[in-house]
Amino acid sequence: MFALGLRFLATVLFSVMLLLVKLTGERGISLPETLFWRQALPAIAIFGWLASRGQLHRLATKRPWIHLRRAVIGGTGMFLTLGVVRVLPLAEATILGFTTPMFAVILSAWMLKEKVGPWRWGAVLMGLMGVLIIAGPDTSNLPPFGLMVGIGAAMTVALVTVQVRDLGRTEEPLTVVFYFSALSAPVLALGLIGNDFDHDVTGWLMLAGIGLSGLLAQITMTTSLRYGSVASVMVVDYIQLAWATFWGWLIFDHLPPTSTWIGAPIIIGASLLIAWREHVRFRTPRPAPSNV
Repeated sequence: MFALGLRFLATVLFSVMLLLVKLTGERGISLPETLFWRQALPAIAIFGWLASRGQLHRLATKRPWIHLRRAVIGGTGMFLTLGVVRVLPLAEATILGFTTPMFAVILSAWMLKEKVGPWRWGAVLMGLMGVLIIAGPDTSNLPPFGLMVGIGAAMTVALVTVQVRDLGRTEEPLTVVFYFSALSAPVLALGLIGNDFDHDVTGWLMLAGIGLSGLLAQITMTTSLRYGSVASVMVVDYIQLAWATFWGWLIFDHLPPTSTWIGAPIIIGASLLIAWREHVRFRTPRPAPSNV
C-alpha cells in the first residue's frame, strides 16, 4: 500500500508539472528556459542535500560516459515530452505517453535481441491501433505535428528506459537522477541565449514549481519500486490520464472528443497486457515457452 501511495503521489506531481509547463507556454516563457529550470533546480537540490549530510560520496561513479549518453537521450526525450503538452491538450499528450511500453518492446527486440512472442507483438499492434483511432480522420483534434512529437517522446522515453535499466545495475537512483539533471542543464543553458527573463512573480513561481514537482515526481516514482514490483505499481500510472483530463477541463475548458475516449482504453489495455506478460516472464523459473 505504501508503494501504491507513492506512485499515486507521483502521478499527481507529474500532472502538475505538465500543467505548469503548458501554463508557462501560455505566458510566453520559452521551452528551452522551462527545460533548463526543470533540470537545473533538481541538480542543485540533490547536490545541496547530499552536501549538507556529508554524503557527496554517493555521487561517485565509474560510468560517466554512460551517464552522459543517458543525459543526451533523456534530454531529447524531455524536450519532446514537455514540448508535446504545448501543442496538444493535456489528455491527448498524456495518452500518447502511454505508448512507451509498446516502443520498449520494439527496442528490446532490436537492441537487446530479446525474444518477443505473439502476446507482446499483438499488444504493440493493439496500442498502435488505439493511436490511429485517437488521431482519426479529423486532424483538428490531434494535428499531425503534435502526433509526431508525442510518438517521438514515447519512443525516446522507451530508449531511456533501456538505458536506465542498464545504469540501475551499478548506480543508485539518486545518482542517476543527479547526473541526468547536472549533465543536461549546461547544454540546455545554451538555449537561454537571447531569452527575455523579464518574468513576473507568477512566472518565476511556475518555473520553480516545474523543477520542484519534477524532482519530487522522479523521487517518488523511483522510491515506489523499492516497496513494490513494477507490475503492481505501474497500474497506478494510468490515473495520470484522469488528472490530465481534470486539469484540461478546469483550466482550459477542454474535454477529449469521443475518439479519444475510445482509443485511450485500447492503448491502456495494450500497455497493461505488456506489463502482465513481463510479470509472467520474470516469475517463470524455466525458459520462457514459445508462446510468450
